[in-house]
Order: sequence, then structure tokens, then C-alpha cells
Amino acid sequence: MNSISKGTLYLIPVNISDAPLESVIPMGNLSIVRQLKCLIVENVRTARRFLKRWDKSFDIDSITFHELNGHTDLTHVGEWLEPLRRGESVGIMSEAGCPAVADPGAVVVDKAQREGYKVVPLVGPSSILLSLMASGFNGQGFAFNGYLPIEKGARVQAIRDLESESRRKNRTEIFIETPYRNNGMVSFLAENLRPDTMLCVASDVTDPERESIKSMPARLWKNCTENYDKRPAIFLIYCGAESKDGRSKRDAR
Repeated sequence: MNSISKGTLYLIPVNISDAPLESVIPMGNLSIVRQLKCLIVENVRTARRFLKRWDKSFDIDSITFHELNGHTDLTHVGEWLEPLRRGESVGIMSEAGCPAVADPGAVVVDKAQREGYKVVPLVGPSSILLSLMASGFNGQGFAFNGYLPIEKGARVQAIRDLESESRRKNRTEIFIETPYRNNGMVSFLAENLRPDTMLCVASDVTDPERESIKSMPARLWKNCTENYDKRPAIFLIYCGAESKDGRSKRDAR
């Protein structure tokens, strides 16, 4: 069993698909979590379900849970770190993927860092990085932009800005959408991106049955027939580096 360090904040990744847990999360993580008595989670019910799926014998009743989400009064965060001050360790668990990455857990990590406590990120799946790996786009320069604006005019401007930044900085731009609007996002991007801008749509990442990661010029996405609605997805665009004459090197080819 891996021994935990005293007074340490552990960041605990969660699966992002229905793939067998042993194929996406190191089993060494479980030995660490078994030794924690305090967990900060987005939703207590789903966290308990995940722990039982991980290990049916897990003693859930021995855990103190704190819920951190959009409804949480953040003035309580300092109280949740009290075990660290006593030399005990605490864990943060996301709803899916890695804590503190596109996740409210960042506020807890920030507090722990400011107070000088050790923070240990455990290995696990990140849909953002896995999608970038499989896209074929620039993995040395990239940015995650969260959600685009909902209003159409603002969204069009946001896409133009991202294309400009991608060309100017030779950077991959990454963003997400609410799952039930994914098909609408694909159509929107096909219509509003430059025809030669590369677009990757990565859905159900790590799922052995449903995973789909496709990269092709925006103009070809107009013919897309795949149904992405109600499926977790990541969107990536890449325009290539800008040459000295202001054109994308992709244009020059």
C-alpha cells in the first residue's frame, strides 16, 4: 500500500467514460484514497457511487464529505482545510477527469498552496489532454477556453478571435459545449470557421465502444452525419503558424 504524506492535499482523478477503471486509473490511487478520511467533491452521491464502483468494500461511512460546486458558499473552504492544519490529509475529487482543471477544485488548491501545504496530483484521465494528443494539432502551444458565448454574434466574434490567436501564436485552441448542444456547435463551426481551419471533435474519450476523435478541415465538417448530442465532447481548432506576410503557413501550402 502506498503511504500518504501527512498534511497533504491529494487531487484524485475520476473516470471520464464507462471504461473499466483499471484501464484508465492506476490502482495505486485507490490505496491512497483508502487512507483519507476527508474528501471534497462536486456531488456527494456520485462520489460515493464512484468509490463503491472502485472498491465494493470501501468504507464510505468513515469519510467526511464536503460538497464544492456552483452553489457552495466559498467562505467554508478554509474550514475544510482544518485537517491539513492538524497534520492529516485531504482529497479533492472531480465529477469527471482531473480536479482543478476546468473544475471548481482549483479554489481549494489555491488556498492550500497559499497556506504552504503540500499538493499532490494523482495520475488519471484528462479529456482535454487526451483529445489534444489525438488531434494531430500543435501540442507545444495550446489554450483551453472553456465555453464560448451563447449569443450568436458574440460567439462568431469569439471564433474569429480564436482563429486569429491560433494563427498568430501557432496555438491549438480548445473549448467545450453543453452536451445537448454539440450538434449545433459542429454546424456552427462548419459555417463560421475559415474553410481550411482544422477542426477536431473528440467525444466519449477513453470509451472503448463509443470513442470518436476526428480531425479535418472545417469545410468537410459540413457533411458530418455523426450524432454528438448528449455525448461528452471536446472541440479543438488549429490554423497553423502565421508567416511573415501575415498569412497562415497552412494557406501558403
